[in-house]
Amino acid sequence: MKSICSSPAFWFAVLSPCLAAGVDYVDDVKPILAQNCYRCHGADQQKHGLRLDTARSGLAGGQSGPAWNPGDSANSLILRVLNGTHPELSPMPYKREPLAAAEIQRIADWIDAGAAAPEDEQPQIVRHWAFVPPERPMEPEVRQVDWVRNPIDRFILAPLEGEDVQPSPEADRVTLIRRLSLDLIGLPPTVEEVEAFLADASPGAYERLVERLLASPHYGERWGRHWLDGARYADSNGYSIDSPRSIWPYRDWVIRAMNDDQPFDRFVIEQLAGDLLPDATRAQRTATGFHRNTQINEEGGVDPEQFRIESVVDRVDTTATVFLGLTMACAQCHDHKFDPISQNEYYGFYAFLNNSEEPRLEVAATEELEARDTLLGEIRELEAALKEQAEELPQDPPAWIEALKDAGNEGLNRAARAALSKPVESWSDKDRESVFDAFSGLDGAYARRRDEIARLRRKLPRFPTTMVLEERKEPRSTHVHIKGDFTRLGVEVTPGVPSVLHPIGEAEGRLNRLELAEWLVDPDNPLTARVTVNRIWQRYFGVGLVATENDFGTQGAEPTHPELLDWLATEFVRQDWSMKAIHRLIVNSATYRQSSDVRPDLKERDPNNRWLARQNRVRLEAEIVRDVALRASGLMTDKIGGPSVHPPQPDGVMNLGQRQREWKADTGADRFRRGMYTFFWRATPHPALAVFDAPDSLSTCTRRLRSNTPLQALTLLNDRAFHEFAIGLGRRVLEAGPRSTEERLAHAFRLCLAREPEEVERRRLRELLETEMAFLRGEAGQARELLGGKAEEDPVELAAWTLVSRVLLNLDETITRE
Repeated sequence: MKSICSSPAFWFAVLSPCLAAGVDYVDDVKPILAQNCYRCHGADQQKHGLRLDTARSGLAGGQSGPAWNPGDSANSLILRVLNGTHPELSPMPYKREPLAAAEIQRIADWIDAGAAAPEDEQPQIVRHWAFVPPERPMEPEVRQVDWVRNPIDRFILAPLEGEDVQPSPEADRVTLIRRLSLDLIGLPPTVEEVEAFLADASPGAYERLVERLLASPHYGERWGRHWLDGARYADSNGYSIDSPRSIWPYRDWVIRAMNDDQPFDRFVIEQLAGDLLPDATRAQRTATGFHRNTQINEEGGVDPEQFRIESVVDRVDTTATVFLGLTMACAQCHDHKFDPISQNEYYGFYAFLNNSEEPRLEVAATEELEARDTLLGEIRELEAALKEQAEELPQDPPAWIEALKDAGNEGLNRAARAALSKPVESWSDKDRESVFDAFSGLDGAYARRRDEIARLRRKLPRFPTTMVLEERKEPRSTHVHIKGDFTRLGVEVTPGVPSVLHPIGEAEGRLNRLELAEWLVDPDNPLTARVTVNRIWQRYFGVGLVATENDFGTQGAEPTHPELLDWLATEFVRQDWSMKAIHRLIVNSATYRQSSDVRPDLKERDPNNRWLARQNRVRLEAEIVRDVALRASGLMTDKIGGPSVHPPQPDGVMNLGQRQREWKADTGADRFRRGMYTFFWRATPHPALAVFDAPDSLSTCTRRLRSNTPLQALTLLNDRAFHEFAIGLGRRVLEAGPRSTEERLAHAFRLCLAREPEEVERRRLRELLETEMAFLRGEAGQARELLGGKAEEDPVELAAWTLVSRVLLNLDETITRE
């Protein structure tokens, strides 16, 4: 029979008190709590009133009692939630991987041993990295210094060398010019531009290309479109009625600001508070359209105050997301679950944006407005004289009637004749006015003045308007909305910012939107510069250094290259907030210039390319898909700015909303404007934009999704606009291209892809062309139908080239940035 002393259970029971006594709080327990618990129960926030960054505060406990009972781990709250056995509380850490069994046992042993801890323990202040102002890091040392083109490359190369990974070689020159053109101006390069770049072997050719593209007026369109996503720009009011609105001057302001490289701090201030600047210009007031892009509900019976408040809520959430990268919306109904933002602080932020009126602003040059005012002054003078003369005329209807009878009632309008056919006592005010106008017209001085007024009124110009914000003179009071319900008002709050961030400056009296805007771009703000450069980086690589570009809070992703993020943020401020300076840095880097070819050696080690050992290949945005086809076809209208336009779209789209509207396709140059100018109805967006994942503009969008569906291919093949582009490309090749079939095929290919076709691609295109030509020669009627029934000198040849063009415009490579 075995001795009981040989049993493992016996020895565990004997030795466990000794083992437990060896567990040290500082070395063994506190690091576990710091890594897993401080985020929700530390210095920044204390969920359920529980703080765990000192043993003393853990023992004091929170709403559910002490975190532990010294000497009794089995009945300690912390063990029950860590093991997931508490009947009411969720397993901890919340929505994260559970602790390892050994870590839980270590905490249990420490509690069972009495939960001893230093008497003089101080709270460990651990702030989330995003809430700490960035400091400019040292550029890391690297071995392959020849690869480095600017500091960005050192921050990318250093960790690659640590992983013993080589960066990818530079992309070929055709890929580089197409990549740069699409990234900086949203258009593919022309054949002539490609040839010039390939022929320029002198030093600095690439850098000169960068400068030319940054100076292009199309740069403002490209990067303005990115900004408009965040601004939730649309040409209609939203909700079910979805009436049209005029706010395109705000879009034009964004394009101009981008082209002028307006410093980002000024760019922000004018959009949030342009109306509050001293001697605000019309352009600065137009900029406040940023926060007029909210939806407007025009249904009958709605509570206007409810939807005004919803607009303010949208402005709060948009401001926090676009500039701070924070999910502040989570604090609308209660304290934020994860980030140190209280509900009171949410409504303090809300108070900044709760004091605005929503007028419309006429958009015109100063001299145009002055000329209009002069004309109005002349009209007012004539109207005053006319009123004075009218008072001298008889005021009794019998005299009017008698005079009109004597004049033979000649020239009376329908309204006057109708009134004269009725008894005077039954005249309405309208009847009286009509007869008096007829009578007074018998007086030649009166008639001349009236006609002159009418003539001047016809000369009055009508200027477009845009929607703007304007600060109220009497501020509204702001209260916490209990559980987010605007009908249940809590304590009153004044404008303020979250305490976890830097304090806002002093102001005389009540803080307003201008102070908020200046606070956002204060160099002490730890978030704005980081968030902005991260979004710029995202446009160039498909994903940001922080993948959760709209959430820099505690639940967001950690930066893959934190030192690079902080270096870019501090460089942004050092360069006086120049956006073009950041673009110049990124696109000139060796990191950006790498090939995007997939690396078999990294398929397992870095499948998502977070190390950036190569470039990323990304599908173009919806508007740029259209623009690439437009430029290849030779049909594109280069006009910058102006009212939104109506290119063709499928029949019946406008019947899908509550209000059926007509979509009358433009016929002139506006038919071929860039995609960003397409009139965007929120309820019934243009299908060619929606199918390629254009945002719905109902709320801010800081990163577009990229789907891959059969509808996209069908749109490129069959959509009326893309069919017109294919005809245009076919005609361009026949009329302006080379004469031989081989050269024409290569030219069409280069118009779409910039590069020369490979031999197998030439052969397949040639076979397609020959097959279609042979078929259509016997089906001339189908050829004409394919071309829309238009009379063509040789419909068969153009139709065949149109079919080849449809294939080229539908290629994955055509709608992809390599």
